[in-house]
Amino acid sequence: MLVIGGMLIGAGLGWFGPDVARRFSAWDAPGPVVRDTLSARFGLCHSGGGTNCVVDGDTFWFQGERVRVMDIDAPETHPPRCAEEAALGERATLRLQALMNAGPFSLESGDRDMDRYGRALRVVTRGGESIGEMLVAEGLAREWEGARRPWC
Repeated sequence: MLVIGGMLIGAGLGWFGPDVARRFSAWDAPGPVVRDTLSARFGLCHSGGGTNCVVDGDTFWFQGERVRVMDIDAPETHPPRCAEEAALGERATLRLQALMNAGPFSLESGDRDMDRYGRALRVVTRGGESIGEMLVAEGLAREWEGARRPWC
């Protein structure tokens, strides 16, 4: 009993060295560990149809599947309804391409799997952060509100 008590006190005071503390520190880490395992080199495919390419600011092709970033609405690029929408849509498209090419990412399902155009609806994340929210924060898209609104 005395030996067990001594070990408990020693552990509490850190007498068993820093290795013991290092082994347990991962258990105390806040939140889940996010491992992004998907990656590709994305080109542009404005007319749609392709492999690993960005169509516009909220749609891309990945491994032969058309994916719609489900948490945002980006300006239209084909056809845009005004010059301002065309310019902002082009910037959003290039930024989505840069973000998709910035490293491994994850695709997360939401409450709906497909939209009415047959695109897979996914939240795209890197390190637990939404790429769609990054576009919104940069003023290149807005949060999805359940329906498209005009950009002009």
